[in-house]
Amino acid sequence: MEGPKRRIVYVDMDGVLVDFASGLERVAAETRDKYEGREDEIPGIFALMGPMPGAIDAYLELAERFDTYVLSTAPWENPSAWSDKLRWVQRHLGEAAYKRLILSHHKDLNRGDFMIDNRPNNGADRFGDGFIQFGSSRFPDWPAVMEFMRGVSEGRLAHGQRG
Repeated sequence: MEGPKRRIVYVDMDGVLVDFASGLERVAAETRDKYEGREDEIPGIFALMGPMPGAIDAYLELAERFDTYVLSTAPWENPSAWSDKLRWVQRHLGEAAYKRLILSHHKDLNRGDFMIDNRPNNGADRFGDGFIQFGSSRFPDWPAVMEFMRGVSEGRLAHGQRG
């Protein structure tokens, strides 16, 4: 007999799990200049990035409490980004994210309860009350997000309540 169905949570990578700026710091100045305004197209850039503060522990806890997936967009003009994102997830999230990486330019095609993303782009905002905008005044960092998500998993907050 199955237990209660776990809620589905999607977590974006860039600016949420992954510190994009940390990768830029590791790129030569002439390369940054060459790709100015389109830094996400720098070959290999996604392999150089570190995690956002608290992101790894937060993801691991979310994976224990919810049916959790990494849902990200990779730049169309940067083929290495697709494989670099996979390697990042393998290296930093390990078994907790095994076969749980989804790369899509249409995030809203995925069904789920929550989308933790720093931008409302690529359909993230179409999660309605389930859209948690990381970096916003309500959810400025991982501790704030996790306080809310713990409330959801413990039944203190219903889906759609913003605490």
